[in-house]
Amino acid sequence: MKVEIAKLTPRDIKDFSDLIKVFLDAFEWEAFSLPTETYLQKLLSNKSFLVFVAKRDDKLVGGLTAHVLERYDTEKPSAYIYDIAVLTDHQRKGIGRLLIATLNDFCQKNGFNEVFVQAETEDIHTVNFYRKTPISSEIKATHFTYSFGRNSLQDDY
Repeated sequence: MKVEIAKLTPRDIKDFSDLIKVFLDAFEWEAFSLPTETYLQKLLSNKSFLVFVAKRDDKLVGGLTAHVLERYDTEKPSAYIYDIAVLTDHQRKGIGRLLIATLNDFCQKNGFNEVFVQAETEDIHTVNFYRKTPISSEIKATHFTYSFGRNSLQDDY
């Protein structure tokens, strides 16, 4: 079965919604509410937001989202892979690597400086997945988050 990778456009709201449902399943999000079609179309219209999906037999089986980051140290942007997931029964078949390769190819052809992604060190499955892709370098880092709202640290004060 052939896998087709496509970059979504503002007309592809159904595919984007289907991808979000893949993320919902893969990341076990709780209390999630799908954004409106208007909002999803706005995201897909934003040139600083990239979405690629993988389809097998016209069924969406995975995808990734990436943010384009303008930089001050070079005129070439970077892309940050925000989320990537493949349905469980389609994993370990090269689809995730194909998604990353497609994003890398797109970014290289469009003058990007780099593509990067973060993974939690304890998430061995994810770390091992990225190590199987043709990375340029790997560094260990600690991730800090500043959240705002009901579940943020500010509620403790």
